[in-house]
Amino acid sequence: MTSMKVAIVQNHEEKSQVVAQKLREMLKKANIKIDDQRPELVISIGGDGTLLSAFHRFNHRLDEVSFLGVHTGHLGFYTDWRDFELEELVDSLSSNRGKSVSYPLLDVRITFLDGKPDKHFLALNESTIKRGNRTMVADILIKDELFERFRGDGLSVSTPTGSTAYNKSVGGAVIHPSINAFQLAEIASLNNRVFRTLGSPIVIAHTEWLEVKLQDSKDYLVTVDQLDIEQDNIASVYYRIADERIHFASYRHMHFWRRVKDAFISEG
Repeated sequence: MTSMKVAIVQNHEEKSQVVAQKLREMLKKANIKIDDQRPELVISIGGDGTLLSAFHRFNHRLDEVSFLGVHTGHLGFYTDWRDFELEELVDSLSSNRGKSVSYPLLDVRITFLDGKPDKHFLALNESTIKRGNRTMVADILIKDELFERFRGDGLSVSTPTGSTAYNKSVGGAVIHPSINAFQLAEIASLNNRVFRTLGSPIVIAHTEWLEVKLQDSKDYLVTVDQLDIEQDNIASVYYRIADERIHFASYRHMHFWRRVKDAFISEG
């Protein structure tokens, strides 16, 4: 059996740098090849933000690569291993390539009023739309049918794995990542006798798509995970479940609801 090819992505924290160097040395001793260009496995060292960076670095090879997270700080939703478990991790890589579990991604497409080519992105967590310091007004269409006219601070569209991130902080539901759907949550919507929205998060099936049709303005900010996309003349932002999926190496994959409990409920 040929040696597995592994890439390591770490953040700039000193502890993560030290752990990454130690892991590289351990992988070399185990005859596991480091390949930062065409890996089979990407190991993220840091936190969830580091794994998001790793995802965007390799999201053009999602059919060939899986991801694994080592956290060097607080518990993360994408990090199954601790920094003091490197020996066990390397043993797992050496003895068993393991299976993987796959989760949905968000397909994001931005169209423009001036005929510029569409911009296309994949999101692991979420995409948001906001408008400077002014009220954002947008028509929300589901499968090309008008659902509501939104007025407020902005909108968040998230994947199931992203449902525990920004989505949760704006009142969205936590969704198990095995569910192939995405979620729309309003950010401080205006609701009164004149302006009405549903006012609650909605979960949209993988067979449907969402269009956020924006009023003409030059001060919109669209985010895709940690990427900021400031563009003039945005006409619409389209969302759907992507054809691609992210694969996590399941040498040891923590139960999702246990992770939710540890992150938000358990003390200490």
